[in-house]
Amino acid sequence: MAADTDNFEKAVADKVTDSVAEFEQHQKGFIGFVHDNLHKYPFLVPLVVIICAVIVFGLINPNFWRVGTLSLILQQVGIVGILGIAQGLIILTAGIDLSVGAILVFTTVIMGNFSMRYGLPAELAIVLGLAASSFMGFANGWMVARLKLPPFIVTLGTWQIILAANYIYSRNETIRSQDIEAEAPSLQFWGEIIRIGDARVTYGVIAFLLLVLLFAYILSNTAWGRHVYAVGDDKEAADLAGVNTDRILIQVYTVAGLLCGIAAWVAIGRFGAISPGASTGVQGNIQSITAVVIGGISLFGGRGSIIGMFLGALIVGVFEMGLRLAGADAQWTFLLIGVLIIAAVTVDQWIRKVSS
Repeated sequence: MAADTDNFEKAVADKVTDSVAEFEQHQKGFIGFVHDNLHKYPFLVPLVVIICAVIVFGLINPNFWRVGTLSLILQQVGIVGILGIAQGLIILTAGIDLSVGAILVFTTVIMGNFSMRYGLPAELAIVLGLAASSFMGFANGWMVARLKLPPFIVTLGTWQIILAANYIYSRNETIRSQDIEAEAPSLQFWGEIIRIGDARVTYGVIAFLLLVLLFAYILSNTAWGRHVYAVGDDKEAADLAGVNTDRILIQVYTVAGLLCGIAAWVAIGRFGAISPGASTGVQGNIQSITAVVIGGISLFGGRGSIIGMFLGALIVGVFEMGLRLAGADAQWTFLLIGVLIIAAVTVDQWIRKVSS
């Protein structure tokens, strides 16, 4: 019996080959090549769009290519771009924040009133304003992470609450630019202009660019950044992998609140005055989401980059400036941006569908 068994095992072993299973290799072709690269580098689409837009608008009006014009575009997108970093971090976790614009405006009012009405040093007012904006972000994150409420509903509610608090606290009074300049010039720090040839670059633009580089590095090269992507890609899997997802969510919303506070400080420098009725309180939410979506960050979380958001913000600025120089009606800007938003989401859906 043992001999029969040995003979059987020997016969099986003789037939075994090194190749256990083979899979046919399919040539993906050009479409597959495009898909793979878009999945790996989501910023490629906004990069191509912005290059084409700069070329086209420059051919229509050569003044578009002037250094002064391009530097003005950077000034115009700086505030929305910082809000876009905040929004991008949250959307990477598969959330959304409809309160970023309201936090910005309320923070400008807090900084202004603490320094002008209460007589605190401007530097202390700025610190307190940043602390307040961080707390507002923390409150959003706590309700999302601990109470398990949908981010859309949470931030829709806090958007209304913060705007109301903004009007009540400020008594709907505007602080004039000349008063700030005379009594609290530190509030207008980011509005200082550096001239380099024909270029006019504000400190606020420099702050925006540095923040883009900082958070691009953090997301790409730190454990915290990888955890942010993991939470957005699959929260349950991240939990099983040992990631404290609730803590990451609270941290992301808190950092987003801090960024809104920085954007508020930059906004005071950009516009000079402080107005509780500033349009950013409503439009800032939509503008930041627009920059994020056009920049290739997936609304479903887990994919995209801050560099892409930066390109998305530039695309909006380029289209607005290009159409203005071309003498087109301002409504064309909304139409084209709307088309770009739908196209960006369509591309994202295509990438996810093919990947699945």
